[in-house]
Amino acid sequence: MIYNSKYYIKLFTDMMSEGFIVIDKDGIIQIYNDKAKDIFGISHNQQISHDSGEISKGDIVIIGDNSLGRDDGNLDSSSLRCLGIEDSNIGKGDALIAIGQFQQGTIPPIYKYIKEEDKEDTFKLNTVYSGISIGVSIDFVNKIITIEVDGQKFSMLYINAIGHMVIIDGKTNKIKFYQAQGYTAKGESVKDILKGGQYRAKGENTQLLNVIGKNIFEIHKGSDTINEFYRVAKGEDISYTDQFKEINGFPTMCTLIPVDKDGERIGAALKVEDISEIRKVIRERDEALLNLEKMEGQLKDEKVLNKAFPNILGESKEINHVKKLALKASRTNSTVLILGESGTGKTLLAKAIHENSKFKDKPFVHVNCGAIPASLLESELFGYEKGAFTGARKEGKIGYFEMAHGGTIFLDEIGDIPINLQVKLLQVLQDKSFYRVGGTEKVQVDVRVIAASNKNLEREMLEGRFREDLYYRINVFPIWIPPLRERIEDIHILADTILPRICEEIGCAHKRISAEAMKLLTKYNWPGNVRELENILERAINLSEGKTILSKHIALDIDEEDINFKGIIPLKKALQNYEKNLIKQALDYYKGDKKMVMEALNISKTTLYDKIRRYEI
Repeated sequence: MIYNSKYYIKLFTDMMSEGFIVIDKDGIIQIYNDKAKDIFGISHNQQISHDSGEISKGDIVIIGDNSLGRDDGNLDSSSLRCLGIEDSNIGKGDALIAIGQFQQGTIPPIYKYIKEEDKEDTFKLNTVYSGISIGVSIDFVNKIITIEVDGQKFSMLYINAIGHMVIIDGKTNKIKFYQAQGYTAKGESVKDILKGGQYRAKGENTQLLNVIGKNIFEIHKGSDTINEFYRVAKGEDISYTDQFKEINGFPTMCTLIPVDKDGERIGAALKVEDISEIRKVIRERDEALLNLEKMEGQLKDEKVLNKAFPNILGESKEINHVKKLALKASRTNSTVLILGESGTGKTLLAKAIHENSKFKDKPFVHVNCGAIPASLLESELFGYEKGAFTGARKEGKIGYFEMAHGGTIFLDEIGDIPINLQVKLLQVLQDKSFYRVGGTEKVQVDVRVIAASNKNLEREMLEGRFREDLYYRINVFPIWIPPLRERIEDIHILADTILPRICEEIGCAHKRISAEAMKLLTKYNWPGNVRELENILERAINLSEGKTILSKHIALDIDEEDINFKGIIPLKKALQNYEKNLIKQALDYYKGDKKMVMEALNISKTTLYDKIRRYEI
C-alpha cells in the first residue's frame, strides 16, 4: 500500500509535542495537529452527553461570566435582553450571574452582577427557578466557575476570563447544552448560542470537529495573534520564536514562521506550546493536601515541630506556620518553592525539609544559581561530555542533577537562571531527563527539587525574565518565610541561641545580653534579617570586654536618646528611620542597582543620591 504525502505529514505532525498549525495565503487551514486540538479543546469530549441543536424559545439559560465581554463572544448588556434582562448598568469587565427564559419572559429573570473593581474571593447565587434548584459560583481565587442544576455540577477552569453557560430544555427540564473546553473554536461562546448558533453534540462517541479546510477565523476569533498569523500568510514579514501569546483565552508560547516557495509567500506556520500548567499543578496540590490531612492533628503539637526542626528558631505564630508547612512538604515528593528576603534562612529550611523526608539518607546538593556565571551554569547543572568545549575535562564531568540522583537538589536563587536555560530546566522537571552538554545520550534522574528565591517571581514572570510555565511547575508547594521585622518576638530566643554558638566559634567565654541591649534589638527594622542579627551579635561579642553585652556594644542605626520611657520615637525621627531602612532594603533587594531602586521608589536620581549621602548608607 502506498500512502500519499498528506498521510506522512499528518503522521509526523501528530507525533509533535507542540501544537502545529499551517494556513495558506487565504487563511485556510492545511495542517492542525493533534496537540493543537488538545490545547484548544477541539479534541475534548465530555462524559455527560447531549445531542446537537440550538437554543429554543422558553429554554432556561444559566450564565456565569467572570468578566463580561471577554471570551464570551463579546457579550454585553444588550445581549441579555433575550432573557428579559434590561439593565444598562451592566458593563464590560463586570462579573455576572444570570438565569432567565429565552425569548419568553413568563418567569422574571434572576441576576446579579459586581463591578470589576469590587470583585472579592467568590461570587455566588443559589435559587429555585421554575421548580429547578440552581446554584452558580464564581471563584476568583482558584479561577473556576461552577453551575449546579439539581445537584449536577458543570465546572470550568479559566486562565483570564470565561463565559460559562448551561441550557435547560423549557419543555422537559433536561440539560440540552452545557459549555465546555474549546467553545471558542467550536463557535459555541455564550453570545454565539444566544444569537441562535448551532452547538455540537457531546459524549464519548461524538465525532470530533474537523478543522482542515476551514478558515482560521472560524476556529480562532478575535485574537491579535491569529490576526498576525493571517497577515504573515498574506505576505507581511513578521517572524518570532518563543513569545508569550494568548489565544482563545489560553496562555501559550508561540513561534511564527512565514512559508515561502520559489521566493513567493504561500502561507504561514504557527508552533504553539501550552503553558497553562495550572490544571496539573492544582491536581498535584490537591493530591498532596489530601494525603496530608491525616497529619493535621499531629501538627498542632509544637513538640513535634520543635523536634523536627530544632535549627529553625522562634516560637511566633508566623514561624510556627512555616514549620507546619515545612513538615507537610517533607512528607511529599512535590516540588517546593521557598520564598523570602535575603537572610531569612531559606537554605536552612531547605536542608531541614530534606532531613525530615524519605530522602534524608540520600544526597542533598545545594546549587547557588546566582553565584555561578551564566556561561557555566548549564554545564554545572547537567554536566558535559569529554571535549564538549574548550577547557573541558578530558573525561567529561557529571552535573549537580546527577550528583543529587535519589536525593534532593536545592536550586537556590532560581530567579537568576538565564531565560534560555529555563527551557531546559523545565524539561528536566517535567521528564526527569536531560542531555549533558555535548552529549547525545539521554540521562535519567530521580531527584526531589526544592527551589528558593528572594525575588518576586510573579513580577519577574510578567516582565519576561522568568518563564510562566516554569513558575507554575516549581510553585507546587510554596512556603513564604516572613522577614524578622514581622516576628520581632522571636528576637529573644534567636539571641539566646545564637550568642553561645558564636562565643564557641570565636573561642571566647560565654556572654549574656543585657535587658537594655535586648530592648534595642527589638526596636530595629532588620533589613538583613537573621543573618544581620548574627553579624550584629558577633560584633557586640568582640566589642564587649566583660561577660555582659550592653546597649553601647550594639551597633545599630537607632539613636537611644530618641527613645523615651514609653519606647516612643518622635515622628520626624521615625519617618527618617523608616525612609532610611526602606532605601537600604531596596538597595539590598536590587543588589545595589540604583536605577531599579529609583524606579521602585518612584524618586529621581538626585533625590536618591542625596538621601544616600544624608543617611550615610
